[in-house]
Amino acid sequence: MEDNFKLEIISPERIIFSDDTKMVTLPSYEGDMSILKNHISVITLLRPGIIKVQKNDGNSEDFFIQDGTVEYFNDSLVVLSASVINVKDLSKEFVDNLNKDTQDKLTDKNIADHERYVLHHKLDVLKEIQV
Repeated sequence: MEDNFKLEIISPERIIFSDDTKMVTLPSYEGDMSILKNHISVITLLRPGIIKVQKNDGNSEDFFIQDGTVEYFNDSLVVLSASVINVKDLSKEFVDNLNKDTQDKLTDKNIADHERYVLHHKLDVLKEIQV
């Protein structure tokens, strides 16, 4: 019996990733969440982080995401986001600019606690990305 399930990562412009996978780890607001075949149905929002995809051939792919929505139902996982990028496609300039923009937003004294929380998560993730 195969232990894989269908994953699609979709942006408004195109399908970023579509394949069968063994496991996907997602950065949800409840904490990092790993999905395997036969996982219970779930719908959740994503915080800034890395989506880790373990493919059937043993290789993996990582995707940087700033926000998004996830639905897992009937062994099919769909990630919808306007801000998802394969980590191997990130440039140092993009990461540096996003880091600077995020730090600039944190200097605003009028931002809500939730937005401050999201911005700090984004900075933590950007520090971990090696480009």
